Amino acid sequence: MSFRTSPSHPTAGPSATAYVEDVSPGHGALPPRARYATSDATALSLNGRWHFRLSPTADARDDSFAAEGYAPHEGHDAGSWAGVQVPGHWVLQGHGAPIYTNHLYPFPVDPPHVPTENPTGDHLRFFDLPADWPADGGTVLRFDGVESCARVWLNGTDLGEFKGSRLPHEFAVGHLLRPRRNALAVRVHQWSAGSYLEDQDQWWLPGIFRDVTLLHRPAGGVLDFFVHAGYDHREGLGTLRVDSDVDGRVLVPALDVDIATGVEVTVPVAPWTAETPRLYDGELVTEGERVPLRIGFRTVVLADGQIKVNGRAVLFKGVNRHEWHPEKGRALDAETMLADVLLMKRHNINAVRTSHYPPHPAFLDLCDEYGLWVVDECDLETHGFTEEGWRGNPVDDDRWTPALLDRAARMVERDKNHPSVVMWSLGNEAGTGRGLTAMADWIRGRDGSRLIHYEGDATCRDTDVYSRMYADHAEVERIGRHEDEGDAKRRRLPLILCEYGHAMGNGPGGLAEYQRLFTAHDRVQGGFVWEWIDHGIKDERHGFAYGGDFGEELHDGNFVCDGLLFPDRTPSPGLVEYKKVIEPVRIDTGGAPGLSGPARLRDRDRDREGVLDRVPDAAPADGVVRVTNGYDFADLSALTFSWSYQVDGETVGTGPLPVPELAPGESADVKLPSPPVDPGGAETHWTVRAVLAEDTAWAPRGHEVAWAQLASAEGVSAPLARLVAPVAGEGVITVGPGTFDARTGEPLTIGGAEVTGLRLDVWRAPTDNDNGAHWQPEARFGPLWRRLGLHRMRHRLDAVEQDEDALTVRTRVAPAARAIGLRTVYRWTSDGTRLRLTVSVAPEGDWKLPLPRLGVRLGLAGSADRVTWFGGGPGEGYPDTKSASMIGRWDSTVDAMQTPYVRPQENGARPDVRWAEIGGVRIEGDPRFWFTARRWTTEQLDAAEHLSDLSAGDTLWVGLDHGQQGIGSQSCGPGVLPPYRLDAGPAEFSFVFSDIR
Repeated sequence: MSFRTSPSHPTAGPSATAYVEDVSPGHGALPPRARYATSDATALSLNGRWHFRLSPTADARDDSFAAEGYAPHEGHDAGSWAGVQVPGHWVLQGHGAPIYTNHLYPFPVDPPHVPTENPTGDHLRFFDLPADWPADGGTVLRFDGVESCARVWLNGTDLGEFKGSRLPHEFAVGHLLRPRRNALAVRVHQWSAGSYLEDQDQWWLPGIFRDVTLLHRPAGGVLDFFVHAGYDHREGLGTLRVDSDVDGRVLVPALDVDIATGVEVTVPVAPWTAETPRLYDGELVTEGERVPLRIGFRTVVLADGQIKVNGRAVLFKGVNRHEWHPEKGRALDAETMLADVLLMKRHNINAVRTSHYPPHPAFLDLCDEYGLWVVDECDLETHGFTEEGWRGNPVDDDRWTPALLDRAARMVERDKNHPSVVMWSLGNEAGTGRGLTAMADWIRGRDGSRLIHYEGDATCRDTDVYSRMYADHAEVERIGRHEDEGDAKRRRLPLILCEYGHAMGNGPGGLAEYQRLFTAHDRVQGGFVWEWIDHGIKDERHGFAYGGDFGEELHDGNFVCDGLLFPDRTPSPGLVEYKKVIEPVRIDTGGAPGLSGPARLRDRDRDREGVLDRVPDAAPADGVVRVTNGYDFADLSALTFSWSYQVDGETVGTGPLPVPELAPGESADVKLPSPPVDPGGAETHWTVRAVLAEDTAWAPRGHEVAWAQLASAEGVSAPLARLVAPVAGEGVITVGPGTFDARTGEPLTIGGAEVTGLRLDVWRAPTDNDNGAHWQPEARFGPLWRRLGLHRMRHRLDAVEQDEDALTVRTRVAPAARAIGLRTVYRWTSDGTRLRLTVSVAPEGDWKLPLPRLGVRLGLAGSADRVTWFGGGPGEGYPDTKSASMIGRWDSTVDAMQTPYVRPQENGARPDVRWAEIGGVRIEGDPRFWFTARRWTTEQLDAAEHLSDLSAGDTLWVGLDHGQQGIGSQSCGPGVLPPYRLDAGPAEFSFVFSDIR
């Protein structure tokens, strides 16, 4: 039913806004059709500054602003209206506030009803037609995205209303236009029946957030068209047919094609793939319009239990991408979309799932051009109904099926001509029901050239792939071996992890182990890390704000900050790690991984059912490395290879490495040269790099695509010379370059450096993954650690002992109210120049939890800023997140060693450190250690909610860790794999301190 009011008789009240709670998709809009960016027809952008007023309810204002003759500068209310930018969200422009929820509806669940408190924004835009606007034909007014319900008037005429926030809607308006002073009025409601279909783990941001465009439609112009461009990989032939609602011709000059619409032609072509995105420029020419075409020939099928494109199985190395800008929300400009694509390509990402709605159409143009596989997802999620056991879920209610079909159709019709789109996704976390089946049936009937995806379809009744979220490694292993449960149909289908590797805060951990499984089992065809970018909102108070920072009644905190990019699009350590893990060229020693390469895994034992462990690193045998092409389609002709040789972290030789132009899947053994120098007793490594040989559309010549570092010789540590005896003085004991408090045994100085607070440390500011997901309470180590009291350990001094060659301090470290503890002995020795600390730790009691960390921390007085170290770098790394850590000599400022996670947490550790120099002190480890340096304590880091809560003090706090608990992905996914747990056990480790001032 349509509720219309006459603009000359404005009304108010519930009856005038009944369309808001109507379950239908709307009224008055034209049928969906293919979208194309340009043609020779005239167009007028209506983006820009619009008049705006906000009302607290849907019916608080009448419709007089939409009436014929309403003029904002002639005594009417609009003269005092505010202004907003379109595209944009009014809550990010000073009108109201954003709301973040993961899956809870921020209003009562009573479909299709919404609260009376329903912020409603009236938008008003006056425009003149260009002088050359054609007088013939018709005109279409297009909205590319409005959240969540809009009613539209032009020059006083009610055009209709629509829902489906992230989908296009068009209205025929040619008969209403005039040369000057056209008035476009749009009323936008934040909440509507459509909101029940858009519960998509993101900020709720009302407004006209995508383009508004006026399109002239010439007589005989293009209406809808469908480009069918398949590829026969056996013959190397492409088959082209363009179906069009208006007869015309299809021209593709590079292929000598000139055919009528509806006619099929087969010609030799180069196919389109994400690795080789060959597009042919063409035109669709009708009597009244010429539309540019960008044609990519490719065929997507399900064959032999695999997703195949152009006859080859593909491995998705993907990300889930919400649209986001820290100031503009989902109102993205062309530069931001291009930045996303370039960052993805430069970090070896080859696929995008458009979670959880079709993106701005220009993004798909970029995916076509630069090469990304796309899973195009419908604007549908009803996740909040889980709180009601899925009772009332719209996807299983026939009244809502027209709205679901409308959303499916608007996605498919808009995006059907993009070769990058290889799968249609019905939506996300919407339960199950008849509406989803209806969507799948309609899509298959309209477009049989792509596969259908939906993670919630456990039986795969409606889908062509078996899709899972956050399946742990052991389950992925079982599925890969076809040992999973499920009916015969599902077990024949390929698996993709549509979400895995939850990139919230520090992490995700375990990516290398997932990738090993993806490459080991044909059935497992990769996945999509959740997600691309943190949704922090730029904020004067906090730097970046997250859920709860705007006074929301319900919110999910920083769960909205779970991306591989920080909100300003700076890559996080997680993205650097992912790039390394998924690199398309593998360089190893004939089957063993490089020192810092992705771990290869093996079954630990059958009883553990797929629990995985590392195979030890190996040195290159006879100077030979194996290079394997991991691309699905491209050979290695676009890459050039080089070697470098490091001695104690310093590069002493480099040169080219001849590598054949291997075809996909092929390997070659390549011999390294003889070492350029005699390393003596030094530690040495070979580093092999693959970089772009020439400039590409997405990165310059020399851009690093892949690398591996191969250990050649272990270094030999110089032992302390003849030990000197400790010397007792007035209140102090001197051991070589160190002075100690005679009563407590605590170090006071090392050479000229003042030292404070050196003690055993087991606490770290819990990461988001430590804190875990609320639905997995038994494995949320952060809260469990805190309950145990590890954040407030007490240090009991048992003895300070001085003998002829050592100062020994005996302590017990334990939490209050608990019987467990750590017997800890600090033994200090010196050769007169260097000072050695040996720490021995013995657990007491029943330790049921792993430790967050195990090491010592100390404070250095002063304002030291530079840090130099030999070990893993340049960025942070933890036991299960250090694939991208390269061994070398690195230099940094203390501030640059901090990783600016939106919610502060443990960060910045450099792994596998041999030695570090800071504040005039050199620290050598035996064995290698994790190194951190901060201007605040762990306790201050733990207490901070935002980066703005942290302020530098007068002491530099240094962490020297023998062990760190792994990171995992348990903020939403699985926890830390067993090899990376830091279980309490006897340990001994040493550090040697030297004064280097």
